[in-house]
Amino acid sequence: MNLRHGATAFTLPVLSLALTLTFAPALMGTGAAETAPVSLSSARNAAEAGIELPLPAGPYAVGTRTLHMSDQRRRDPWVPAANRELMVSVHYPARAERGTPAGYMTREEARLLLEARGLAGAVSAETVSGVRTHALADARPAHGRYPMVLLSPGFSMPRSTLTTLANDLASRGYVVAAVDHAYESVGTAFPGGRLLTCRACERVVTDEDRARVAVGRAQDLSFVIDRLTTPREPSGAADGRRSLPFSRMIDPRRIGVAGHSIGGAAAAEVMRRDARVRAGVNLDGNFFTPLAGAGLKGRPFMMMGTSAAHGPAAAGSDWRGAWTRMDGWKRWLTVTGAEHFTFTDLPVLADRLGLSDPAAAISGERSWQLTRDYTTAFFDTHLRDTARQLLDGPTAGRPEVGFPLIGQPV
Repeated sequence: MNLRHGATAFTLPVLSLALTLTFAPALMGTGAAETAPVSLSSARNAAEAGIELPLPAGPYAVGTRTLHMSDQRRRDPWVPAANRELMVSVHYPARAERGTPAGYMTREEARLLLEARGLAGAVSAETVSGVRTHALADARPAHGRYPMVLLSPGFSMPRSTLTTLANDLASRGYVVAAVDHAYESVGTAFPGGRLLTCRACERVVTDEDRARVAVGRAQDLSFVIDRLTTPREPSGAADGRRSLPFSRMIDPRRIGVAGHSIGGAAAAEVMRRDARVRAGVNLDGNFFTPLAGAGLKGRPFMMMGTSAAHGPAAAGSDWRGAWTRMDGWKRWLTVTGAEHFTFTDLPVLADRLGLSDPAAAISGERSWQLTRDYTTAFFDTHLRDTARQLLDGPTAGRPEVGFPLIGQPV
């Protein structure tokens, strides 16, 4: 099932519980779209039992606070009459305590996600919105100062699709800010009962359009850094909840960024523009911007993607040019058997719903483990100065992950 806006297709393959799984080459830099049949009966049985995300592996409990941010200095590129707005889920190390489990997404966000793909009759919005996380809403923060990692999702995708990675990093001692960029997801809940839909989807067709998205998101991410690292807390005092001391938790000298798909392009772009960001990761996204990879001034960057779409000889990928312009520590990782959404929550949810994706040879659990292991190793190495040998080259325990250019100078 596709949601098509003009010439561009936006899809959510592993939650496509109707008749096909569909992949979107326009935003991935892949070849022709592929489809494969799936079964609904096993999915319904799994959904009835409820599904949950993988347990975080770190020693900390995880807290989550959702923030609404409005940049009074910028107009929204898709709705120029409005200021630029963001919804940000901050995941952070918390003190072990009882509390209310944090939600995965709202029912209305889930409804829009399913309706956009013609799946309202196959899976209920309650099933998707009710996915169990392992974070506590508004839990008391742990003492100390921690590195911060910003996360930007794929185009048309909500920030919730990066929740597993966000919670795991938080459990290991990172403050993680997952960002929803207004009008760039199929549906995001904002204060005042507003549900903002993907107006950008109707207008982003060319690579030049996608480059503008990356630049706009880079500005968003810098704004989030501004708000979270200053003493003035962006916690929405009007709702009556206590303020959380994010500025006191975050070490502003240790900030990183990671993004999936076009969020990966935004990661490189914000590093080019904002010297506060020390390290970046692109998860299976083309870069789109002219001279991508330039301007990092020696700061480290890692590209991790599917071997089919982003191997060194892959047609349609712009990684080779970006790689040659990166002037610091760098890694180019390819994952055999992966597909575009391997690096998000979606394969894990598919597994728990009893689905399989013939386009992805590795399971949802394996997808999650590889994404976690290499992303964590990267940020531990470059934000904590704790070198991880996992990044030195191929390992027997992870044969899916290749280092095609490991022998070349960094």
